Amino acid sequence: MITEINQREVLDTTEKNRIKPDTILKNFWRDNRHFADLFNAVFFNGEQVLKPQDLTEADTDVSSMLKFNGHAETVQKILDVVKKTAYGVDFVLWGLENQAKIHYAMPLRHMVGDAFSYMKEYDEIAAVNKKNGDFHSADEFLSGFKKTDRLHPVISLCVYYGESEWDGPFSLKDMLEIPEKIEPLVSDYRMNLVQVRSSGELCFSDPDVNMVFDMSRLIYARDYAKIKEVYSDHDIPADLGVVIGAITESQKLIDHALELEQRGGKINMCNALEELRQEGVEEGRQKGRREGRLEGRQEGRQEGRWEGILEGIRATVRTCRNFNISEADIVRNLMNEFSLSQEEAVNYVKKYW
Repeated sequence: MITEINQREVLDTTEKNRIKPDTILKNFWRDNRHFADLFNAVFFNGEQVLKPQDLTEADTDVSSMLKFNGHAETVQKILDVVKKTAYGVDFVLWGLENQAKIHYAMPLRHMVGDAFSYMKEYDEIAAVNKKNGDFHSADEFLSGFKKTDRLHPVISLCVYYGESEWDGPFSLKDMLEIPEKIEPLVSDYRMNLVQVRSSGELCFSDPDVNMVFDMSRLIYARDYAKIKEVYSDHDIPADLGVVIGAITESQKLIDHALELEQRGGKINMCNALEELRQEGVEEGRQKGRREGRLEGRQEGRQEGRWEGILEGIRATVRTCRNFNISEADIVRNLMNEFSLSQEEAVNYVKKYW
């Protein structure tokens, strides 16, 4: 019988499992330690320029109203995470945007986001100036901005989590078709981009950030042997398992980590990946048996058994692929589970991959 506490735990886990991967990543980067370490690794070669204690949360909504020739239009832009850090009396805004898929207009999106951040601060300064009436010339009055006013720098970073290499543009000029003669006249905007899959050279200091990036890279590379070698004796907090699952788009890993988190435990990634692989194999085997029985009743036992075996092989290959198990390991598994020759197993992997 399920107690009231257990019912609440089930409901809590169910609610958490509905959380989108993007939300999981936003929450991870809102931690000042994680945020500072990422920016220090990407921009300062690991030097501790940004200090977690100096960062404060800033408004992520930089939506603005654009006015031109009597026409006004509101354009919405919301960044994923924005932090503000102070340098004496000045400050710098640091913005982060999570990207799971390649976006072929990303430099333009970043340029607009940065421009809106500047526009937001300009509007705030202009409103204060108008209220105080502290203008020294007609030009300042028309601008709403005094000659001595200054905006603060905005530095934005796009973190790309995709498994495939980024083949999109890195700058505005990459998106333009520019005649050679006028190319020097066109202003450019280069976005800051880091790819998880090729982040091995980054110098992280925070163990959580390093673990998340390293484990995700190894899963993408399907280097299961390396994962066993490095992490076989490492238990990590379940919430980091959730983040790794969000990056690698493994809902089963997210669910598995959340179950352990609910019990207050830690997760061993090697064991977790192997358990999930075995669960997938068993699911494929059971499904194959069920399909075999159903087909056997309808079209004869022999044909039903064969269809069931094929379904089991197909489910096994696809499940292992989803958990980034190497093709060699899948071939060995098929040979053991379904008594296939190596050649037969290789052909089925090619067919159902």
